[in-house]
Formats: sequence, C-alpha cells, structure tokens
Amino acid sequence: MKTTLFALFLLASLSVFSQRPVLAKNVFLITTDGFRWQEVFNGADTALIHNLKFVKDTALMQDLYGASTPELRRQKLMPFFWNVIAKKGQLIGNRNYENKVNVSNFYKISYPGYNEMLTGYPDPKLIPNTPRFNENINILEYLNTQPEYSGKVVAFSSWNIFPYILNKKRNDLEINSGYEAIREEDSTDVYINQVQADIKQKTHCRYDQLTFLSAKEYIETNHPRVVMLGLGETDEFAHQGKYDQYLEQANNVDKMIAELWYYVQTDPFYKDNTSFIITTDHGRGKKPTSWYAHNLFVKGSGDIWQVMLGPGIAPLGEIKTAEQIYLKQTAATIALLLGEKFTSNHSVAKAIHLQSTQPAVTKTVESVTTEAIVLQK
Repeated sequence: MKTTLFALFLLASLSVFSQRPVLAKNVFLITTDGFRWQEVFNGADTALIHNLKFVKDTALMQDLYGASTPELRRQKLMPFFWNVIAKKGQLIGNRNYENKVNVSNFYKISYPGYNEMLTGYPDPKLIPNTPRFNENINILEYLNTQPEYSGKVVAFSSWNIFPYILNKKRNDLEINSGYEAIREEDSTDVYINQVQADIKQKTHCRYDQLTFLSAKEYIETNHPRVVMLGLGETDEFAHQGKYDQYLEQANNVDKMIAELWYYVQTDPFYKDNTSFIITTDHGRGKKPTSWYAHNLFVKGSGDIWQVMLGPGIAPLGEIKTAEQIYLKQTAATIALLLGEKFTSNHSVAKAIHLQSTQPAVTKTVESVTTEAIVLQK
C-alpha cells in the first residue's frame, strides 16, 4: 500500500513539474517588417509581378520568382522556409486553409505591432512610429532581469525606433539600432562601423545586411542566450511601391535566416538547443491597389504569419488546420520555450499551447510524460 501511494505521489509530482517543460536553452526572435502572408505562402503575387507600375523588369521577375503554382513560386522566393522549415518546423498563417495569425492592436502599424509582439499586450493607446519611450515591460528586459539570462539578451534592429520600443532608458539591454556604431573593437566591427559611417544618405532604417552582419558578429563573439533580430527593408520597399525590390529583399531575408541557422547548427554552444521564432509586425493591403499600404483602414493590415523552428517545435510543416493565434502570444511563447513565465506591469496574453514530443524537462526534474508538440487554439 505504501509503495502504491508513493508511486502515485511521484507521478503527481512529475505531472506538476512537466507543466513547464524547458524545451530550448536559447531563443532567437527574427522579424521582417511588414512582409505579407500572401508572399510567404503563395510566393510572388501574379497580379503584381507583371505590373509595370510596381516592377521595372517584369520578364526578369518572372524568371526569378514566377511559376505556375503557389507552391513553386514560394519555394523560389523563400527556399530556406520551404526546403528546411517546412520539413523541420512549422509555418502558420496560410489563410487559404483558414489557418490565421492576426495582430490584436487596433492600429496595425509598426510601433503598436512590435509592442504587442514583445510585451504580450496590445496597448489600446496609440503609440505612433516616433521616438517615444514605451511604458510597457517587454519580454527581453524581463528575461534580462532573470539570473540565468542576465547580460545574455541582445537586440539588433534596422529601424532606429527600437531603443524606444524596448525602452533602453529604463533597462540595461544591449541594443544596437539604426546606424548606431558597434561598441566592440573587433576588426570586423571596425569595418562595419566604417561602412556605416560612409553611407551618405542615412534614413531611419539601416540596410538589413549591415544589421545582420553586426548581429552575427556579436552572436559569434558573445554567445547571447536570447536574440532579437529586427529587419526592416521589406517594409521600406513596399511603402515605396517597389514590388520587385520587396521580393528581392524577402529573398535576401530568407538567405540571412538560412545562414544564421547554419551557424547555429554548427556552433557547439547553440547546436540542437536553439529555437527560432520568425514573424512580422503587421500585414499589408490584400488588393493589388493597396498591397503597399497598411493601417487600421486598409483591409489585410492585421493579417500576419509566424514560423517556428528548433527544439520544442514539432516538424509539422505547413499547418493546414483551421485555427486562430495572435501576435500578442509571442512574448509568452518565448518565455515558455525557455521554461519561464513572463510577468509584467500589464496583462500578458497566454502562450501558444506547446506540448512536448520528448520527456518534458524542467530545471529540477525530468518527467516521464511523452506527448507531441502541436499548436492548438
């Protein structure tokens, strides 16, 4: 009888511990600003790729990214997404299957979008895309206050408003944004700083390639545990109505993520223990006449997507079941993957429901529970 009671107690204890599995040691959050779900899942838009108003050389764009089916077009545009993530991770948000990801904030522009993503709170107050310090606590600064991650959280962004979104004034997060010089004195960093200094017409958005190179150099040198990489040129080219360069930049983003994933899988510090969450801050117009715009008045601006890859993410590929998730769930999902619970000075949306394919492990005990990781409503 005592043996039976002890066994029941042990199983109950393991069940409690298994509710918060540690599924990854490191998490990278990667964003590409204002990139539509239509291109992720359908590839180049056939209504736009031949339109001389938005494409300078339609024949060349057809050769590069055109094809007879959405499956072929998307593979040409984003080969890493569809050759690797589609086999080893999850792609969520193909509305052709009623699989939906949406922003919850009312405004459907960048600052409110990133605030929602990083704080788990779609603030009802309008925060315009201006240098205004965010009052809401974000997941990066929260993790940076935890002993295990202190000094091991970093953000690199092309858009120079991120120090305000992350409220650099309030915390000691390591943030490099816009054309800000890199503080490291490595020879590569010196070269990047020189290239940045030589750019004559600087805008609010740094070239994504420079942001990526700066981030990768920092990652290789310092091995941070939590990384945000915010890329911005997809949105810049879209606002300029340059659909050809918008596609080119999306293809470049795919290549950068592929390069970063290859590095992660070949570095002993990150190999097999690092998860990627890839998403965007807002959608864009769904019509050929409005694809370049986004705000609360443009239909489609709240329709987005999310991609996940790495430990804790079952290899389900393209999700084709009807469901609804929201951008506001990203912050808590990052915490969940790390075995943490994100608390803040405001309400925080619950994480995407993750169930483990492996025995769930916490920092103190190993559970015998074996379930499959899936995304549910």
